[in-house]
Amino acid sequence: MNVKEQITYIDGILGKKYPSPKSELHYSTPYQLLVATMLAAQATDKKVNVVTPELFAAAPDAASMSRMKLDDIRTIIRQINYYNTKAKNILAASRMLVDSFNSDIPDSREALESLPGVGRKTANIVLSNAFGQPVMPVDTHVHRVSNRVGLVKTEKPRDTEDALIAVIPERLVISFHHYLVLHGRYVCKARKPLCKECLIREACNYPEKTA
Repeated sequence: MNVKEQITYIDGILGKKYPSPKSELHYSTPYQLLVATMLAAQATDKKVNVVTPELFAAAPDAASMSRMKLDDIRTIIRQINYYNTKAKNILAASRMLVDSFNSDIPDSREALESLPGVGRKTANIVLSNAFGQPVMPVDTHVHRVSNRVGLVKTEKPRDTEDALIAVIPERLVISFHHYLVLHGRYVCKARKPLCKECLIREACNYPEKTA
């Protein structure tokens, strides 16, 4: 299969398995998605979903979070990797949202990346999930699966993002991001991909895939 055929095949197969794909982070607003995504860096969505109910009960929006004490945020999220740094960034970003954005989450990458602790991947996740923009957040799953399958041949996440945007039809970009994340998380795992369980084997060019 060429790349166009691979994309069509994968969309047909994984589109049936994940008919309404979405982030596995739990959130109710764009602000909560931003905070949950900041917490999820180098941490699992499952672990983030353990701490965010208490955090969002205490501070559901930027205004209330901006008034939180740093130590209180730290205490709530202490189970998360790098919780000290993340607590500082969440508090600083919340204050900046109040001061510079009227407590609203901006819908541009440039504005989002101006917030403390927010990089390109986090910004793209918010733009995609909260605002429906056809951008491609690239995490380890997206990078690994897209290269294994053969959709792209890249070494750096930014190159992967650009390469995927160049070949995936705009109408499929948001769903395709979720397909790659979910497939990488549960089937095409880093160390031991479950090739026998893979539904898209026919579209995969991974030379080491198991029989």
